[in-house]
Amino acid sequence: MRALCSTHLIGEAVVICLGALVAMQLTDISTGTLWAVAGPAAVLCVLLCARLSAPWAVPAGWALQIALIAAGLVVPMMFVVGVIFAGIWYACVRVGRTIDAAKAARA
Repeated sequence: MRALCSTHLIGEAVVICLGALVAMQLTDISTGTLWAVAGPAAVLCVLLCARLSAPWAVPAGWALQIALIAAGLVVPMMFVVGVIFAGIWYACVRVGRTIDAAKAARA
């Protein structure tokens, strides 16, 4: 599960940063507001990636996904991006647990 979720979180951090750069050019939202939302979200993705072995990591990942959806209140496109990434997070957790169970059964 760690490999799938880590890949997802790193990809999510990159998309968040690139999305903020695009939003700076396409919206009238201030640069400070955009980076106040995108910066901590991207940093949290990377930090959570490093702690995925902790028992609280998956619920924290869900909280991050919900926060990204809520970021749509500041940058409306984040509603769409947040829902897409939440769906991918669900798939990573579900498939990752299935893979972990198969590895354990094989061992």
